[in-house]
Amino acid sequence: MSNPDEKKIHTYQDWLTWDGTWELINGKAYTMSPAPTSLHQFIVGELHFALRNFFQNRSCYVFVSPFDVFFSESEDYQSLDHVTQPDLSVVCSKEQISKNGCYGSPTIIIEVLSPSTALKDFNEKFNLYQKHGVQEYWIVDPGNRTVHVYALQDGSYQVRHLYTEQETVQSIVFKDLQVPMNTLFSL
Repeated sequence: MSNPDEKKIHTYQDWLTWDGTWELINGKAYTMSPAPTSLHQFIVGELHFALRNFFQNRSCYVFVSPFDVFFSESEDYQSLDHVTQPDLSVVCSKEQISKNGCYGSPTIIIEVLSPSTALKDFNEKFNLYQKHGVQEYWIVDPGNRTVHVYALQDGSYQVRHLYTEQETVQSIVFKDLQVPMNTLFSL
């Protein structure tokens, strides 16, 4: 096992040999940040609870990080190009789920920002998730107490709403899925 050179371009085969927790986006290695803050974990927990309750009797599954999501430029997942660990993933096709994670795009991905991941979540991951057809992408910003919800329309993300602390986040894909913002930031 080894650590990647963060300045080089890598492959999925390289990723398999690395020590620790890494993401691979466009061949670039990204180390996962150290343990998240208590607020970050609280928000992930509240969202997981809300999502699990909502999807309990539906054919979607909710996963919390660490959970690998594998993206490939082709249908051949032997030649993987990207591996991420979103904070939360909603997978609505059981066939995508394996013992190693999820192969292909989850229906919804949620990232909770931390200072060390904000640029990657708004840029590299945004572009990756858009390109690979993640239907809905939420970015939760604890610092500003907001949630950005993006949904695919004609192959690209359109900002649907920027939710603030007194509002209720509503999914675009699942119209009945609503999460009151005040529960996310009540810590």
